[in-house]
Amino acid sequence: MSYKYGVGIAHLEFWVKDLEESILFYSKLFPMIGWYALNRTSYSCGAHEIYFKEMPVALHPSLGVRHICFHAKSREVVDKVGEWLQSINADIIRGPQPMPQYDNSYYTVDFRDPNGFVLEVTHMPDIEL
Repeated sequence: MSYKYGVGIAHLEFWVKDLEESILFYSKLFPMIGWYALNRTSYSCGAHEIYFKEMPVALHPSLGVRHICFHAKSREVVDKVGEWLQSINADIIRGPQPMPQYDNSYYTVDFRDPNGFVLEVTHMPDIEL
């Protein structure tokens, strides 16, 4: 049996409290880090897909992933994301900053999206997966 895609995560579904607010946020963030729109509510990097569904928290409360980290092609991309986050008064947890306790090449910005999801954009060229 052959598969169109390799082994890995096919997609991530985000349940969000306000679809329009989330789409506005991610439609700005994702192009900065190399992701593109597949349609109005889903995005891809070419290997993975993330899509968004509005879901009232009162109806479907659930625990989820602690945070999602996106690879950046350069430190400049991390800085660009940090500048954009500052310009919209986003909830920045830390950075952009180096994190030598992980690796001397690790450079990151951590923040919350409009739903409170913790996201990270990092450049880590010397780390092998």
